[in-house]
Amino acid sequence: MSEKSEAGSGKINMLRVWTHPRVLTMLFLGFSAGVPILLIFSTLSVWLREAGVSRSAVTFFSWAALGYSFKFIWAPLVDKLPLPFLTKMFGRRRSWMLLSQFSVMVAIVWMGLTDPTQGEGSLVMMALAAVFLGFSSATQDIVIDAYRIESVEESMQAMLASTYVAGYRIGMLVAGAGSLYIASWFGTSRELYVGSAWSMTYFVMAAVMLVGVVTTCIISEPEATRSTPYQYSAGQYFRLFFLFVLAAAVFAACFFMTEQLAAWLKDQFAGGSKGNVRLISFCVETVRLFFALGMAACCSLVCVKAGFADREMVQESYVAPVKDFFVRYGAKTAILLLLLVGFYRVSDIVLGVVSNVFYLDMGFSKNVIATVTKTFGLGMTLVGGFVGGLLTVRYGVYRILFVGGILASATNLLFMLLAASGNDITMLAVVIGADNLCAGLASTAFIAFLSSLTNISFTAVQYALFSSLMTLFPKLIGGYSGTAVSTFGYESFFLMTAVMGIPVLILIWFAGKLAQE
Repeated sequence: MSEKSEAGSGKINMLRVWTHPRVLTMLFLGFSAGVPILLIFSTLSVWLREAGVSRSAVTFFSWAALGYSFKFIWAPLVDKLPLPFLTKMFGRRRSWMLLSQFSVMVAIVWMGLTDPTQGEGSLVMMALAAVFLGFSSATQDIVIDAYRIESVEESMQAMLASTYVAGYRIGMLVAGAGSLYIASWFGTSRELYVGSAWSMTYFVMAAVMLVGVVTTCIISEPEATRSTPYQYSAGQYFRLFFLFVLAAAVFAACFFMTEQLAAWLKDQFAGGSKGNVRLISFCVETVRLFFALGMAACCSLVCVKAGFADREMVQESYVAPVKDFFVRYGAKTAILLLLLVGFYRVSDIVLGVVSNVFYLDMGFSKNVIATVTKTFGLGMTLVGGFVGGLLTVRYGVYRILFVGGILASATNLLFMLLAASGNDITMLAVVIGADNLCAGLASTAFIAFLSSLTNISFTAVQYALFSSLMTLFPKLIGGYSGTAVSTFGYESFFLMTAVMGIPVLILIWFAGKLAQE
């Protein structure tokens, strides 16, 4: 075959990949997944501040983030639990997808019906609605990730990842900037608060979720899940679900009941130093969190030993997915891969914690920040995602992971130039463009990498574990970003974040070597 005909064939094959029904499906499902998250955080924060809610009260809503951080705990339910009527009508994955999407819509409407100006009781209701939205959204993430991995072969995962990232970012833009525009159009502002404007905005966002609902109804169930048998009785599935609810209740009770004790311990050990206050607060809250998790685990263990929940079922749901990963790769390779999963995004996440504060400190207005970092940045992320998908298909996951790791660290050095340049919009656009382009490329390759690690028998559980681990360590380290900036300054801090990427490159190199063996 001539070079010209080979090139033509390559273009045709690439066109087929881009127009593959599953690839297009992930654009709309990604959009559905991207809508809820900002309605919990930034958009809700603006609403509450306009309503005159104090900053300390706004932090109460950080509970909503727990759904994303600990979704691996109930991922086995999504994997194993059949839903009455829905599973028979739509299948294993689509039934859970529909349930989670309708739950997201109910939670958004619930928030829209709540007026935060009506006292402490209304804030509690708003917080409960936000937590329910976070839980429902995280559940949707679990099932969409499982659907994506099971719907096509490994060679196409990068393309699905790129369109998923594109849809997710568009959904975030609609729920972030779009909701603020809608609220302003309905007549609310910081100077003149109109509660009904925010209610209508959230009702519109609930209607936007119909994109995901319609997509779920149109698409077909993945072949991998159509013949999956549910081998336990309805009673056994109900007891497993009740066990999860009981463990969650024990966790919440322990966490809330130790609040005053935690405050007392902080006062006793912190002393007068601000640095000590931050460190002691972090340690106390970490111990408090793990104590609550430990009590929930003990409660679950007692219930299993007492025969309330089927031991074999719990083993299959929670232990087997972890055991399978270590058996497939071996302990040495599995630990190396988990380290790579946990630290691959450390450079950009740690920098991202202080990015908005940095832009403000450089003297950029909020309008400039929104236009350049959000709108223009989104466009560059989408371009990077599509390029990352093409390159990953062409050159393989590990090569593009390595390139993405180099670029993610290198673009952090550009922030040093921006810090030295000050209020320079051109330099801001260059830095944001490069950073988002490289982030989109790296993210697409990384999602394809995570997908390749999962076993089709435990898709939902294993991917939920990986995606939770992906942000755990970077977020913990990122908690000290403000302290590092105050101590060393922005330029030294950006250099530190770039250097953090070097061990990641070593991990990728070793992981790639082991993958070839």
